[in-house]
Amino acid sequence: MNLQLEGKLALVSGSTAGIGYAIAEGLAAEGARVIVNGRTEKRVQEAMAKITASGARGGLEGVAADLGSAEGVRAAVKRFPEIDILVNNVGIFDFKPFEEISDAEWMRVFEINVMSGVRLSRHYLPGMKQRNWGRILFISSESAVHIPPDGIQYGMTKTAQLAVARGLAETTAETAVTVNSVLVGPTMSEGVERMLGNPTPEERAKAEREFFRTARPTSLLQRFADAKEIAAMVTFLASPLSSATNGAAIRVEGGLLQTIV
Repeated sequence: MNLQLEGKLALVSGSTAGIGYAIAEGLAAEGARVIVNGRTEKRVQEAMAKITASGARGGLEGVAADLGSAEGVRAAVKRFPEIDILVNNVGIFDFKPFEEISDAEWMRVFEINVMSGVRLSRHYLPGMKQRNWGRILFISSESAVHIPPDGIQYGMTKTAQLAVARGLAETTAETAVTVNSVLVGPTMSEGVERMLGNPTPEERAKAEREFFRTARPTSLLQRFADAKEIAAMVTFLASPLSSATNGAAIRVEGGLLQTIV
């Protein structure tokens, strides 16, 4: 299927590893020009080299900036004042008892997970409306609905993303601009590997079975998703072919949410 992404300029925040990297790679494979983002120039250049080696058809740009900060966003939008596709992916997670989460931690996770997307969208959405085409995507999580009791601060930010995305979508009525969010399920990434203690393949398989038995028993997939499985949905939603999908929270969470809508 031709997703008609040739020549579109996309910024994927936090795209040097994990889901963000897979999204950048997927968009580039479809011919989009992709701005790869990470906090250091070294990470950005390494990710761009890997995407190029993977056979990307689209061009690549890089911006080394912490998009979880206002200063980083200002630097990025100054360099790239107009884009066609914005994927708000950058984020952090941590799991600990509610009583141990400090005010500073609450504010930090909100600043990075929510305000990064707010700031980038606030800059890019007006231009998309003026040009009458654009895509904004928030990479949220099933934790927005299934709030983890040991990660309430994280779940709160993922719920907030759904609210921001839906509210922004309401402002795009009668335009060819769409704003959607993606409810991602447990996905294997560098962060998850660290959470599991960087296990051997045998240890990982055992830990995976135990995780889904105890923490996510309702999952129909019963395994961690691959980042490329998430990227496939995001790439479609970023394309012109997804024009009838707006204001939606698309689920790519392995069927663990036991709701029909």
